[in-house]
Amino acid sequence: MIQRSLQDWLDYLERLHPTAIDMGLDRCREVATRLGLTRPAPQVVTVTGTNGKGSTCAFIAQMLAGQDKRVGVYSSPHLLRYNERVRINGADASDTALCEAFEAVERARGSVSLTYFEMGTLAAFWLFERGVLDAVVLEVGLGGRLDAVNLVDADVAVVTNIGLDHAEWLGNTRESVAFEKAGIFRCAKPAVCGDPAPPESLLESAARSAVPLLVRGRDFDLVREAGCWHWRGQDGAGNLLELRNLPILALPLENAALALQAFALLEPSWQPERLTESLQNTRVTGRLDRRAIRWQGRDLSILLDVGHNPHAAAYLAQQLQAQPKRGRRLAVFGLLADKDLAGVIDALMPVVDSWAVAPLASSRSRPAAELSETLMERGASVSIYPGVSQALEGQCDQASEEDEILLFGSFYCVAEALDWLDRHAANGGQSIGG
Repeated sequence: MIQRSLQDWLDYLERLHPTAIDMGLDRCREVATRLGLTRPAPQVVTVTGTNGKGSTCAFIAQMLAGQDKRVGVYSSPHLLRYNERVRINGADASDTALCEAFEAVERARGSVSLTYFEMGTLAAFWLFERGVLDAVVLEVGLGGRLDAVNLVDADVAVVTNIGLDHAEWLGNTRESVAFEKAGIFRCAKPAVCGDPAPPESLLESAARSAVPLLVRGRDFDLVREAGCWHWRGQDGAGNLLELRNLPILALPLENAALALQAFALLEPSWQPERLTESLQNTRVTGRLDRRAIRWQGRDLSILLDVGHNPHAAAYLAQQLQAQPKRGRRLAVFGLLADKDLAGVIDALMPVVDSWAVAPLASSRSRPAAELSETLMERGASVSIYPGVSQALEGQCDQASEEDEILLFGSFYCVAEALDWLDRHAANGGQSIGG
């Protein structure tokens, strides 16, 4: 077989299947059998939901690692490098390891056609089995029931929340979305839901499969106080557990509370100091990700967030409203064409003073002119730029040290900003993670 670089493999995978998304497990299951794949680790946590999957996975993985376990994480999409999708013991998979995994899957698949995501999922499972891990945390790519990740039976299934997104695949009601996400449930295995008002279809799916379903607000919850928060939940036997006076985190507390409950069902060990440390050490690039840069003699603050649907935008707005605001908030924004533009910007309009919009480096980008027109219809102050980097520089030019620059929207938008920050730091601009 011709030796391919990782980029060669990724280019090849893009062309391998006639469609980017092809829901169903039969093709993946056949190739997994040929590969001899059994189970990626003794403990498996599968996480689905409309928003918050990345940070929930990160919290769970960090807590498991805090118990001295060898942990693998499979997530998507990536921001800068494909390697981010497969992490083993806190480190991204190397180019060499990924190439070996893709070669193994390619040999096994024969004439079976697999999508980009399916090839990547099987490659991740192949690497996890060879990594001799104690646990893996798997993030669903789309939906749940027919997602390639769902080949593996989860010991604990996690649903972050239920909102509307990917309607062409999951339906345009919360009931239909919840039905697809409940597809990761397994008979008599526990599940955790972070949505305090889950649709009936999720509850019915759990009941049909005798799944013990723990719901936030009913079976576990968090309480905020000035400068701290408290958590209550239960272990697998139904015994009450509590953590009090936890420090405020950079990532959403709702996702931390959800992760704590999933961990409590998976692990008998309950060490408050270790858990607190793990929560504090959890970081997710591009999610409520604050950076400080030096720009033209001024110290500026930039907040990056990949919120790209109404549910995520509403949460972002809620977080911003809860923060003391010294100066203006200057937004940099780009979005894909298949996302709910009005739903996203309506949530952020009350907390943004001016907007800089730009097209994304994707054929699926929504035109900047359309972004601008929709914002101007709502009375917003808008500037159009040819790209995200130029829009970010434009907002930096006019920002004072009291202002905050909010860059949000698509993963493509945040990825370009991260690349810009790296280049700025390399040129002596002092980009510092917050």
